Amino acid sequence: MMVELERYVVFPTVYRLVELALLLSVATTRVERAFSSMKIIKTELRNKMTDGWLNDLMVCYIERTIFRSIDLGKIKKDFQNDGRALPLPGSSKRH
Repeated sequence: MMVELERYVVFPTVYRLVELALLLSVATTRVERAFSSMKIIKTELRNKMTDGWLNDLMVCYIERTIFRSIDLGKIKKDFQNDGRALPLPGSSKRH
């Protein structure tokens, strides 16, 4: 309504507050999801992992739908190219 009546020009601070209020629930949900993921990943047994490793695990957990669609066989074949100095374990190529 403020945009239709061009009141956002007259009241820029009020318009900014309305924008922030609308974004607050979305931002809060993402942060809560991240902390929930961290609670699942960082258990008592894994309490001493580095921040980098925790970050990588959290990205994999939060974006798990994307990671499920990755073809692991193709990635393995890419790493087992002839250009490698040593073959990966389980590969049939010998140098």
